[in-house]
Amino acid sequence: MSMDMIPEPQSTLDNPARRVMLKGGAGAVAALGLMQMSPAALASSHSKVPEFAQWKRIEDLIVHSANTMETVRGAIRSGVITPSPTLFVRNNLPAPSASITENMDNWEVSFEGVKNPRSLKVSDLKKMGATTVASVLQCSGNGRAFFPHGAGGTQWSVGAAGCVMWTGVPLKDVIESMGGSVGGMRYITGTGGEEIPAGIDPKTIMVERSVPMAALENAMLAWQMNDEPLDLAHGGPLRLVFPGYYGVNNVKYVKRVAMTENQTEAKIQSSGYRIRDIGVKGSAEQPSMWEMNVKSWITGPLETANTGVNLIYGVAFGGSKSVQKIEVSLDNGQNWQAAQFVGPDLGPFAWRPFVFKTNLKAGEYRVVSRATDVDGTAQPRERFENERGYLHNGWEDHGVTIKV
Repeated sequence: MSMDMIPEPQSTLDNPARRVMLKGGAGAVAALGLMQMSPAALASSHSKVPEFAQWKRIEDLIVHSANTMETVRGAIRSGVITPSPTLFVRNNLPAPSASITENMDNWEVSFEGVKNPRSLKVSDLKKMGATTVASVLQCSGNGRAFFPHGAGGTQWSVGAAGCVMWTGVPLKDVIESMGGSVGGMRYITGTGGEEIPAGIDPKTIMVERSVPMAALENAMLAWQMNDEPLDLAHGGPLRLVFPGYYGVNNVKYVKRVAMTENQTEAKIQSSGYRIRDIGVKGSAEQPSMWEMNVKSWITGPLETANTGVNLIYGVAFGGSKSVQKIEVSLDNGQNWQAAQFVGPDLGPFAWRPFVFKTNLKAGEYRVVSRATDVDGTAQPRERFENERGYLHNGWEDHGVTIKV
């Protein structure tokens, strides 16, 4: 994620990951974290996990730092919904005190840029109704470990993503209850409730993001995730959620929602999370990390398989729209065959698990997958090279090598 805002602790896996990639290709780096951790390694990982995330299933996670934990590729398995204990963790700033979740209904959020601005508690929002939406939650830098130029930040492979159920009130309903947006407003700006140290200009480190007003149609203020009260690790008591948008826009501990004419001047927006050429500094003129793109990857088997009939599993999603088709290749894209979606379709923003049945002979296979969205846009073969290692949906890097 963005080094434009604050320096990010580097995982102990970062340098080995890059060395493996340079020596053995992207397939080798994808294998990192697949092996079961020893008791000593598990204990070491536990020691790095902050109190607010001690409830996590540590054996399903790669602990990069106190604020960054990646889901192990094989832990996704074939489920539609990612279990909360397995879901990745990414915080741009240290989490607030756990005391804010002791009485979650008392958390207050202010609304600005509307005709009748006011503040509401979570208890007030709950009286306005509720909806549940399944959506992929994904870090902007998911897949960064595959970039050969050494993009700074956490070296995510595929595990900075999951599919969860958000429950809350549609933001559109809240804004309409206040008379609607003031004319001329073009963005929805959310401000997080993290504590800003004294003596620091808030704009340099605060989590405040702006997204285009079109996102209001599906936006929500969520107080539950996967049918449980939203925990501190994932933004509780209240999170601003934009289905189909990258995770950074889904502001945690949201304390302010404003309809604004312009994007926030906070550094995380003005120069952070911008798509730019390698070696170029971030600026507000560059494209921002908003809507996600079409993507898929294999979740199992990941290293070995037996001869004969095998089931190859994976997940696919369309990003900001529905995924329509999924294909699998056993020879790194030389030949493609249709795979089958399995399980329920939980809507355009959720991912779809898929399965591919094949009869394998002894040998080595480079297994890759390629998703296509409803508009006919398919995953490209290559990554899009950029300074921060964002937007990676190239199918070649995301493949796995299986020995049979």
